[in-house]
Order: sequence, then C-alpha cells, then structure tokens
Amino acid sequence: MSKDKMLVYSKKYSALILLLFFIILNSIITPNFFRMSNLNNIITQICPIILCGMGMTLVISTGGIDISVGSVMALSGVLTAKLMTSMGLVPAILASLIVCIGVGCFTGVMVGKLKLQAMVVTLGLMLGIRGVAQVLCGGRDIYLNKLGEVGEQLSFLGTYKLGKVIPIQIIPIVLSIVIVWIIIEKTVLGRRIQAVGDSIKSSSLSGINTARTMMIVYGMSALFAAFAGVFQTAKVAVAAGSSLGQLAELDAIAAVVIGGTPMSGGKARVIGTVVGALIMQMITLTCVMNDIPSQYAQVFKAIIIVFAVFIQREKRK
Repeated sequence: MSKDKMLVYSKKYSALILLLFFIILNSIITPNFFRMSNLNNIITQICPIILCGMGMTLVISTGGIDISVGSVMALSGVLTAKLMTSMGLVPAILASLIVCIGVGCFTGVMVGKLKLQAMVVTLGLMLGIRGVAQVLCGGRDIYLNKLGEVGEQLSFLGTYKLGKVIPIQIIPIVLSIVIVWIIIEKTVLGRRIQAVGDSIKSSSLSGINTARTMMIVYGMSALFAAFAGVFQTAKVAVAAGSSLGQLAELDAIAAVVIGGTPMSGGKARVIGTVVGALIMQMITLTCVMNDIPSQYAQVFKAIIIVFAVFIQREKRK
C-alpha cells in the first residue's frame, strides 16, 4: 500500500482508531473497565450526547449550527416536572415535546426564511430558553421525590433496566441513530438536507424548499434535545433550570465534528457521530476512573476537536 493511500485511510478512519486507542488504554490502566456496571454507566451518560448529537448532525449537515440544545433540554425537563402533577406523566412529556418542537421550528424559520445566521439565532435562544426554564421553576430545582407518585414514575424511567441488565436509555439511543440514518441515507428529505449543506443557493434554484427543510431540521434537533432533557431529568431525579443540559451543545457539536461531518455542511456521517460521542465519553471516563482532574478532560477534548477540524480541512482541499 502506497504512502498516500495509507494517509487517506488514516484520515478516513481516524475517529475509529482513536476510539480503539481509548478502549485499549482503559483496558490496561482502568481497573474493572469491562464490568457490566461500568458499561451501564457509559450508556446512561452517553444518552444525552447521542440524542443531541443526532439532531446536531442534521443541523450541521445543512451548514448550520444549534447551540440552544442544552437550554432546550432544561426547558423540556422543567416543563415535564411542572406539568405532570396536574396532567399526568405521559401528557406532560408530550406537551413539553410539542413546545420544544415549536421552538426548533421557530429557529428554522428564522434561519431558513429570514436568512439570519444560525449562530446568532441559537445563541439568543440559548440564553432566552434557559431564562424561561429558570422562571418556570422559580429559580429553584424541582426534586422528583417531592412530587408524589408521578415523580416516582419519572424517576423509575431513569433507573429502569431492560431484563434487569441493560439501562432503558439504550432504547432512545438506538432509535435516534436508526431514525437519523434512515432519513439521511434512504429518504428524499435526507438528500435535500445534504444538498442544502452543499449549496443553499443551488438547492433553492433546483426547486428545493430550503426554508421548509431548515424548519424540519431544527425542529428535529429540538425534539431530540427535548427527549434528552426528559431522560436526563429522570436519571438525576431533579429538574434544574440552571444546570440541566449545561454544555450539552458543546459535547454534541464535538461528537459531530470528530465523527467527520464537515462544519461547512454536506455529507452527514451518522455512525461517525456515534463514534465521536463514544470518544468524548471515553475521555471523561478515563479521567474520572483514574483520579485525573476533570480540567484535563476538557483539554484533551479541545485538542481532539482541533485535530478533527484540521483533518476536515485537508479533506476539502
């Protein structure tokens, strides 16, 4: 194999190679790394990253960005906690999902129809939605154990294990991956999303309704983030408007970038996002389980993100 071909393969599979490196490293230095309890922790902790990452994959593949997903998580969790005492658990979750989808569709209209920059719009929403979540909970955390039977039901959702072995979070993880993969690879919508990312002007001239495409994409991003907020609230048994989903947008963006979806838009790499999310979780896990200060995890993540962007730059040449 020639040197150039080896270089191409190393770039193409760099994320997978990095993931294997962390798995091998942890198998050597991390005690009990392959214990079932540890693997279960990985599933529960990676759930919000995967959910937000799937929505972010769609958004970034259009050439946009959504930094409001963490705040949408907070809004979804707080709304569910506030409404479920009067409406019941399932209606409360559905109501919070509908509200969050509305927020996402509003973002899509602002970006697709009014041609505003996605970064500016979602930055404003990130601050505004977080503020709304804090107002709704009165600036105080809502503890599920104080909400009676319905609070216990939501807490049970966060701790339930399928067959008493696998955390229930595996279901939204798998469903979100399958849904987004089918959209991207098998549907007309997926081709339109990637066409918009390649060139919004050309796709508009070819007859694609770019505004509607953007509205759908940002609506789906908000939907996935809302589900992440519900499951995260159930897991920690508290709806905190100020901290729920904090920095989730950064982990989601990092997972997408590391996975190989170019920030300039175009080809979406769904499985790459999954690998990127696993890498982000592996970095955190390596530091936590080996008593390494969390600050180092942030440094490692930053280095890997910059390296991933550098590789993308080389690919676009």
